[in-house]
Amino acid sequence: MIIAEQKSLGEIQQVSASYEKILLLGCGTCMTVCGVGGEREISLIRAALETAQVRSGRKTHIFSEYTVKRQCDTEFLEALAASIEEVDAVLSLGCGIGVQVLAERFPDIPVLPGVNTSFMGAAREWGVWDERCAACGDCRLVDTGGICPITRCAKGILNGPCAGAKDGKCETNKDTDCAWHLIYKRLEHLGQLEKIRRYYPPRNFHKIPRPCKLVVKTDINPGGE
Repeated sequence: MIIAEQKSLGEIQQVSASYEKILLLGCGTCMTVCGVGGEREISLIRAALETAQVRSGRKTHIFSEYTVKRQCDTEFLEALAASIEEVDAVLSLGCGIGVQVLAERFPDIPVLPGVNTSFMGAAREWGVWDERCAACGDCRLVDTGGICPITRCAKGILNGPCAGAKDGKCETNKDTDCAWHLIYKRLEHLGQLEKIRRYYPPRNFHKIPRPCKLVVKTDINPGGE
């Protein structure tokens, strides 16, 4: 899941200052789950912005709100078409991907980011997430027992452990498990300790995904022309 944090009210006010009619747009998946951009957060940020206007004595903005299931999927953005025509800008509480997809789908309307996208993670407990994937494009989880050394090792070591771990804890924080200790115990449990004895070369950065375009042909000429 993509994890993000909401921008400060001051920053949101700054980026939206030039627009009168603003649509506050939430995302019903990742941003809802991590509590920064769902229907509840959209309503709260609207209330905060409108309260700030009342206190300033100047009503310079008109806000409306809407939440789509996924901002990163154009299929769910079609319902916005009529609303977009009525506003001067969209304040997106979706991740950076959602902001970009919105901007591509509605090129005539400024799309303002309302959150800072942080990482891809898993819930440790309610409201707390751990980074688990760096989308490095060179996944080796099959060799490390399903535990990612890039995100879970403070040093990102591929051939660990380092000499700083003590009693299974990382030297950077005594409350943090050493990733390579976890990997060792997991491989030992699976009977695959031979994997930890291999040397793994540096990450292949050429494998990091680049922008691509998927073309689906729906009109196929049987003659091959």
